[in-house]
Amino acid sequence: MKFHCLYVSSVSACFELENSAPYYAEQEYDVTVNGAPALMGVRTNVFSLFELKPDTEYTVSIGEDSVTVKTLSETGCISVLDFGAKGDGVTDDTTALQLAIDCTPKGGRLLVPAGVYFTRPLVLKSNMTWHLQKGAIILGDPVEEHYAILPGEIQDCEYDDVHQITSWEGHPSVGRQSFISAHYAENIAIVGEGVIDGNAVNGSWWVDVKKRPIARPKLVWLNRCENVTFHGITGRNSACWNFHPFFSKNIFFYNTAVEAPKDSPNTDGTDPESCDNVHYIGMRFSVGDDAIALKSGKMYMGMKYQTPATNHVVRNCLMEYAHGAVVLGSEMAGGIKDFTVSQCYFKHTDRGLRIKTRRGRGKYCVVDNVEFSNILMDNVMTPLVINMYYYCDPDGKTEYVWSKEKLPVDDGTPYMGNFTFRDIQATDCEWAAGFFYGLPEMPVGSVTIENMNFTFKQDASYGCPAMMSFLEPMSKKGLYFNCVKKVHLKNVTVTGQEGDYLITENVDEVIVE
Repeated sequence: MKFHCLYVSSVSACFELENSAPYYAEQEYDVTVNGAPALMGVRTNVFSLFELKPDTEYTVSIGEDSVTVKTLSETGCISVLDFGAKGDGVTDDTTALQLAIDCTPKGGRLLVPAGVYFTRPLVLKSNMTWHLQKGAIILGDPVEEHYAILPGEIQDCEYDDVHQITSWEGHPSVGRQSFISAHYAENIAIVGEGVIDGNAVNGSWWVDVKKRPIARPKLVWLNRCENVTFHGITGRNSACWNFHPFFSKNIFFYNTAVEAPKDSPNTDGTDPESCDNVHYIGMRFSVGDDAIALKSGKMYMGMKYQTPATNHVVRNCLMEYAHGAVVLGSEMAGGIKDFTVSQCYFKHTDRGLRIKTRRGRGKYCVVDNVEFSNILMDNVMTPLVINMYYYCDPDGKTEYVWSKEKLPVDDGTPYMGNFTFRDIQATDCEWAAGFFYGLPEMPVGSVTIENMNFTFKQDASYGCPAMMSFLEPMSKKGLYFNCVKKVHLKNVTVTGQEGDYLITENVDEVIVE
């Protein structure tokens, strides 16, 4: 069984099978390390080893196939217990944890043994590994007043410029300090089988969320950071978005999990915003909003910085109980390019592959050459959605956004280019197989669907496949296209729909093979 190493830290390593199966391996397998049993009956394509020794060589084997890796060296290791942390779930460990972070030597490791460490917000620094051992829980203080209020941006003292401090849904906004954050930092690894728990379930963060004048904190906020890796940990119970890299580069998520109650508001799994080179491999999501949502800001941010989300890879991930499994937008005024999704498994999500934008996102909102392949969807209400009438924001339900008239192309007009969906199985769909709706003044460029099979649940419910004004609930609708220049279907079957499997309006070219 062929496999390769994805990542190695000083105390952990992550591996991936070389196959085409979505998320789960075709059969169980055992892993040995230096000839000794290590993991038995593994089911997933991505697996990890923890509690390794630094600067040590290991031979990892599955049957007759082996990979040899060497863990990284480190300058030293210190424990949070030496700084007075109690880990009893009651004592306020904030000072002890922050002191331990600040005192970790460059290139060193901060060890957090098993225990529950009750804390207010913490700030990480560059060149360190934060090692959360199995049973270690970093538990957030649920009291809102214990999270400092930060400005969205501040004026530079010497230069005619501003510095972003925090944001909310694609725009600088006054907000509470995130639970874990890093600013302008680099070379950080957060590894182990421990948990970062925002503890929002025991606070008031999820009450009257639309009436809040101050944005809620994220679980982990990375502001203009580089080379940050999350390996093995679980993030859960965030006040809103869980992992939010912002204008950051080289961010890697390996074999991590994100958890939130199904009804928790805005608890997206990860929302990388205007980031470059972000990989999500072997992740597991069960959240109250979108699982992965790529973003690049609203109009102000897009026009000012013109920084797209680039070079994102999603592979071998499991998404459950999310509004959208993999989502582009809606705050993507800076654009998105070079994005691939493959070998993923979506279960019980409202939508599978979801792309959402609207008038007012701007001329730099360019999304092109996006490919989704080799995906299994089970009980996903609507597997494929492209919606250019997304009704978010205070003006989201104005005529400017919902009008089906051909409006002038201007600085507020977004562009959706070419999209390819191939080798996908979608079973027990409910609302529609696919829903694609472009703007009359800027139709979607092309949609290619190849080697895809849709089947509908017999007792399918009614619902709206896209969040747009005046859209009536539907059930068992086939593939619907409106304002798309070219539709190309090859080896596509739809079973159990009501009415025609293919409905097109305002489509220039349709090819069915």
